[in-house]
Amino acid sequence: MTEPGAGRDEPQAHGPPPLVATLKARPEDFVVEEVLGFAPSGEGEHAFLTVEKRGANTEWVARRLASHAGVVPMAVGFAGMKDRHAVTRQHFTVQLPRGAAPDWSALGEAEFRVLAATRHSRKLKRGGLTGNRFEIVLRDVRGDVAAAHERLDAIERRGVPNYYGEQRFGRAGGNLVAALAMFAGARTSRAERSILLSAARSALFNRVVAARVADGSWNRPLEGDVFQLDGSGSIFGPVPLDDTLRERCRDLDIHPTGPLWGRGGLRSGGAVAALESGIACAEPALVRGLEAAGLEQERRSLRLAVRRIERTFSGDSLTLAFELPAGGYATTMLRELVTAGDDAAAARI
Repeated sequence: MTEPGAGRDEPQAHGPPPLVATLKARPEDFVVEEVLGFAPSGEGEHAFLTVEKRGANTEWVARRLASHAGVVPMAVGFAGMKDRHAVTRQHFTVQLPRGAAPDWSALGEAEFRVLAATRHSRKLKRGGLTGNRFEIVLRDVRGDVAAAHERLDAIERRGVPNYYGEQRFGRAGGNLVAALAMFAGARTSRAERSILLSAARSALFNRVVAARVADGSWNRPLEGDVFQLDGSGSIFGPVPLDDTLRERCRDLDIHPTGPLWGRGGLRSGGAVAALESGIACAEPALVRGLEAAGLEQERRSLRLAVRRIERTFSGDSLTLAFELPAGGYATTMLRELVTAGDDAAAARI
């Protein structure tokens, strides 16, 4: 199959990017802040920590927090994985023994620091956030600035295809290669197995998105579509199309979905189910492996709504700030705006 990952072979929805730039010239150029949608309770058996990290992955930080508190790593919760090559502000919970009160300010790690600590009644779970706020600096910007403003307006109005980003697939698509090897019998650890299953599912999903982008239906409803409510995991359909559904789709209130492959029949119908089944039939090893792993059919939005875009051009740099829902990749938005310059090969968009 074609090597997966947003920014490689998948078609773009808004046309060729109007800008060329360097992305992630330094960690400070890519800042991510979690939006949880709730406040910690202020009491309970869990320490609720706001952490700023740079040059470190989320699971490593979680292990360091556990070690400092004298608890097992399973006692630490977090809502989302964050890019190592960035400055990220995210939240962790640490379940503490009765009476324990670690001095979080005493952590002497170069890669992260605890900005705030309070108490909370429950462990943070994966996916337990509303979204993320990004502030990204693009450097060595070249191209048509007026067209870039028009493109950003179009992105805010119409959204972008909800491709999984390249980081889901590992360096040079290695996670997908490893997933196929695992399905063929190679032994893997439990942690690696989860990563590889996600890569396999994501590759199939990206192919569905690419097909819908190619035929122009990624952001408009077709007969047989299943829809997701914006900002929610709730889905419904298929239902007969009418003007109300079409208007809700135009207004970014609902989005067509594609399959996250697993056991069971597709929920979609008609031509949509035929397209999705055809893509699955072309990748029998991935389909069999995912079904044998016990995963069930799920759905994910084909479209990513990009909210509250702010942009500032200054000299040859562009600073962007925007919000994405949980699970959205900033690079899938950026690839509709900018092509990575030759000096940014290590930070492909």
